[in-house]
Amino acid sequence: MAAACALTAAAVLLPLAQAAPETGGPPAVRPPASVQVAPDALWGPGDTCENPEASLRPSTVDGPTIERIRSAGKLVAGVDQNSFKWGYRNPDGHLDGFDIALVKAIAKDILGDESKVIYRAIPTSQRIPALQAGRVDVVVRTMTINCKRLEDVAFSTAYFEAGQQVLVPKGSTITGYDASLKGRKICFAAGSTAEAALTSRSYGSVPVTVPNQLDCLVRLQLGEVDGIITDNALAAGQAAQDPSVQLVGSPFTKEFYGVAMNKDATDLVRRVNKVLENYRAGGNDSPWMVAYRAHFEGVLPKAVAPPEPKYRDG
Repeated sequence: MAAACALTAAAVLLPLAQAAPETGGPPAVRPPASVQVAPDALWGPGDTCENPEASLRPSTVDGPTIERIRSAGKLVAGVDQNSFKWGYRNPDGHLDGFDIALVKAIAKDILGDESKVIYRAIPTSQRIPALQAGRVDVVVRTMTINCKRLEDVAFSTAYFEAGQQVLVPKGSTITGYDASLKGRKICFAAGSTAEAALTSRSYGSVPVTVPNQLDCLVRLQLGEVDGIITDNALAAGQAAQDPSVQLVGSPFTKEFYGVAMNKDATDLVRRVNKVLENYRAGGNDSPWMVAYRAHFEGVLPKAVAPPEPKYRDG
């Protein structure tokens, strides 16, 4: 446990990723914990608008944002470097993961070269501010599409389905997102869907907020918190790293990840949606399925297909 904790802490302290990755790597892979299939959502993450997953229709027409990216010669992507299987540093120091594969596909489509990316590692709470300030062109960081966020940023169509679930040490008396949380210290990342869920219904738990979701795993390993609430897709990667933790209960949301962009970058939104159309195409041989098998084989259940895109008029 001490070794696992030390490795995880080291990953949290890695510096901001710029054009060239630095050395470092994720903890060793451990036997995965099973992930339950999400039922109909019991709680909605602030969704009061209609069809939040509906995005602009895809297009390859170049606009001002695409022209600016091409002029710069680089796509600037806000990503995670601490989430195993999603955005993390592999043993040779390079960023890897399902989200990183999607960033590369976007860069290849716009710039003709998947390596023309500047990766900026940003904490959960800075995803929206980074877009609004123009520090990044896209955020591809397990970011749930919801109505509250749509007030501040634009999203692509959904590229992954997940659900909020509780991660605890094996042997814990916590049974899920229920009354067993009463009086227990529950960790979540600031600005996350989990924070909104516990604000809405805490079950008497004691909230512990951290900048990055992986910080919660460190605190759990140190015994500073009793449990974590996060996306089950993220938690499955953590359970694969540390066999002493497990997911409990059932997912209590159904939510979808999207690529986030500036609200004014409509040409980029349409272009990313075109990239995603191609990324999903091809059935079992699609780039989406290839990336899923590469990163989630034995960690998440076998995927049938990516989420179907939804579009709005205009």
